[in-house]
Amino acid sequence: MNARNLSIAIVILHALVVTPHSIAHTILQINMNAWQNVYIVLVILIGPLLSAVFIWKRQRVGFVLLGFFMAGSFIFGFYYHFIAAGADNVTSLHEHPWTRTFQVTAVLLALVEFAGTAAGVYGAGKDGPNY
Repeated sequence: MNARNLSIAIVILHALVVTPHSIAHTILQINMNAWQNVYIVLVILIGPLLSAVFIWKRQRVGFVLLGFFMAGSFIFGFYYHFIAAGADNVTSLHEHPWTRTFQVTAVLLALVEFAGTAAGVYGAGKDGPNY
């Protein structure tokens, strides 16, 4: 699989994982403040999709954007899900049918976003039209 197809597959996988994670956020009433919501919408939701459009059109800037947005998503999510104390931390959730979904998707997001960062860096460094 070439860098282009791999990157687009990672963006699709990211969207498939972020959807149930977002639903779990809502159901568990894990609210974010205003700046966090803006960051989530721009960097975590829109950014990877925008990157995929550029990658699909064979524009190298898509890989740069993918690396940037996925790194930003990874750092944000890793910090709030696994380091910072608060309602968004996977270890501080109350018992609820959606708790496990939130926890599993938080781990999957970290893995997918790390892979997306690597794919973006790799694709940005590739030469030629067959990236």
